[in-house]
Amino acid sequence: MFGDINIGTVALAILVVLILILIVSNIQIVQQSKAYVVERLGAFHAVWGVGLHLKVPFIERVVKKVSLKEQVADFDPQPVITKDNVTMQIDTVIYFQITDPKLYTYGVEYPMSAIENLTATTLRNIIGELELDQSLTSRDTINAKMRSILDEATDPWGIKVNRVELKNILPPREIQNAMEKQMKAERERRESILQAEGEKASKILVAEGEKQSAILKADAQKQARIMQAEGEATAILKVKQAMADSLKLLNEAAPNDQVIKLKALEALEKVADGKATKLIIPSEIQGLAGLAASAKAILDDKPEA
Repeated sequence: MFGDINIGTVALAILVVLILILIVSNIQIVQQSKAYVVERLGAFHAVWGVGLHLKVPFIERVVKKVSLKEQVADFDPQPVITKDNVTMQIDTVIYFQITDPKLYTYGVEYPMSAIENLTATTLRNIIGELELDQSLTSRDTINAKMRSILDEATDPWGIKVNRVELKNILPPREIQNAMEKQMKAERERRESILQAEGEKASKILVAEGEKQSAILKADAQKQARIMQAEGEATAILKVKQAMADSLKLLNEAAPNDQVIKLKALEALEKVADGKATKLIIPSEIQGLAGLAASAKAILDDKPEA
């Protein structure tokens, strides 16, 4: 009897333990930025958010655990052909986020593969409308077009494309060599232009310096001539003033006729030293001149006597 009781107790305890294990194993804790897609009897039942959830054993099951964080997908380089028939290798980086776990689970079989193929085809279509130079200089435009097209295409899959970036654009090696040569020639051309502009600026500065020097020299000569003219004018004024003062003193001294005639004779002597061929002698000093001539003749004959 006691053996039957012990066996029944042990069996009950084992059953309780199994039930507890089953209950504990069906407790689901959903972490932050996660979502669980749950099916009941093979059909979609619910999307569990953050928190504690209890799953019904053998009836419900978690079919997918979805991350709601923004994710990054770096795809391998894809060969694309430009409008001018140049084949390039372009690899892209996509930043996306799952906004609807149900659509992400049931919308497409392999979401990442679908996004990669869609990115490749979209990129080929966009690059095919552009030439090589436009492809290399229109990254922002290409990124914006691809983001818009991919976001619209992945919306039924519960995916939102936030950004698309062209990571690398690799043209053929011969194209790269030609571009490098072109860039080198462009740099040399700019260097020549800068050197020519520098020489031009230098010559302009030299010419400006010579011009300023000539202007200053001319101003200095002008000032020298002005100062010389002023000095001569001052000297003339002083001479005139001296003559005026001498005449004034002479008038104040009240000279007689003989003194005046003597002064006139001295002036006549200075006039006679000039180049004039004819002289007009005033009548007042003609007698004085004859007297002077007689006196000179007497003085000349006196040594002979």
